[in-house]
Amino acid sequence: MLWFVLALIALIVIITLVLFRIEDLSHLDQHDHPVREGAPSDAHQEVLGRIRELGQSSRGLRGKARLLALRQHMDGLSDGLELASEFRGTDDPKGEWVLAPGVDTRRRVLYIHGGAWAAGSPRSHRGITDRLSHLANAAVFAVDYRLMPENRYMDGVRDCRKAYTWLLKHGPDGAEDASFVVVAGDSAGGSHTLGLLAWIRDNGLRQADAAVALSPSTDLTLTAPSNRDNIRTDPLLGPTFGGLSRVPLPIIWWATLAAFRVSPASAVASPVRGDLRNLPPVLIHASDSEMLLDNARRYAAKAQAEGSPVELHTWPGMVHVWHIFVSLLPEADEAFDDIQAFLQRVEAGEQEHRARQS
Repeated sequence: MLWFVLALIALIVIITLVLFRIEDLSHLDQHDHPVREGAPSDAHQEVLGRIRELGQSSRGLRGKARLLALRQHMDGLSDGLELASEFRGTDDPKGEWVLAPGVDTRRRVLYIHGGAWAAGSPRSHRGITDRLSHLANAAVFAVDYRLMPENRYMDGVRDCRKAYTWLLKHGPDGAEDASFVVVAGDSAGGSHTLGLLAWIRDNGLRQADAAVALSPSTDLTLTAPSNRDNIRTDPLLGPTFGGLSRVPLPIIWWATLAAFRVSPASAVASPVRGDLRNLPPVLIHASDSEMLLDNARRYAAKAQAEGSPVELHTWPGMVHVWHIFVSLLPEADEAFDDIQAFLQRVEAGEQEHRARQS
C-alpha cells in the first residue's frame, strides 16, 4: 500500500512538472530597480481607512453575496468625484467612452480595469480614466469585459482584443482611424494590457504607440518573492490573498487551471512568461510595499533584456493601484504627471524618428 501511495505521489509530481513547466525566473530578481525617495503623505492614512471600509463591506458574507458586495463597493469609488469628462456608454463592444472637454478623438486610450478579473467596471475606475483623458488629450474607451466566475477568463481576454481592434477604426463619434493609441490598465487589467501587446504583435495588427500598466499582475504562478515577503505591508491584497502563501504552489497551479481554464504558466495568464521582444514603449508603476512588486520588476527586467523599451517607476509605501485615490493622494497626482511625461517622451521620439526618415 505504501509503495502504491508513493508511486501515485511521484506520478502526480511528474504530471505537474510536465503540464505546467514553470521556468525559474529568479535570475530576474538580481536587477536593480530604484525606488523614489520620500515617505507616504498624511493622506495615505485616509486611504487606508477607505481600504478598511472595503473589507468591512463584505464581512460576514460568503460566495456570491460577498462578490456582489465587493463589486458594489468598487463601483462606489467614483461617487462624489468631481469629474469634468463626458461619459458615453456603448453596447458593442461593451464599455464607455470617457471624453475630457475638447479632446482630440483620433487620439485614443483603451483602458482595462482591475479587480482580480472578478470585480471592477468602467464606473469604478472613472477617477483614473477621467484623468487619462485629460493628460493624454485623448478619448478613453474603458472596456467592460466579461468577469469571472460567470464567464471564463478567456472571455475577458477576447473582449479586450475585440475592443482594441475596434478602437483602431472607431472613435466616440463613429468610424474614424486612430492617429495615436495607448493601451492602459491596472492590476488584473494590467495583466490583460501586457498580454494584449504580445497578441497585437503576433497577429500583425497596428501596434499601440505606448502602454501603461499600473501595479500589474504578470505571473499567476505566484513564484515571485514579494508575493510572500510583502503580505504584511500590502493592506489591500495582503488580507485577501496572503493566505495563499501557506498553500503549496503545485496545488495553487492546479486550482488556477481549474478556475481559469488556462495554465498559470501560459503567456496569456502570465505575460512575463511570454515573448517580450518587439514591444512598444511601456511604463509600469508599482509600490515597493505591494505583493505584486516583483511581478513588475521581473517583467521590466525580462523585457529590457529582450530589447523592449520598458520603464519601471516605483513609489515608496503606496497601496496597490494608489492611482484610483486621485482625489485624496498627492502621490496619485505625481503618478499621473509621470504618465503624462512618459507619453510626451514617446510622442517626441516618434516625431524625431519621422523627421530622420523624411
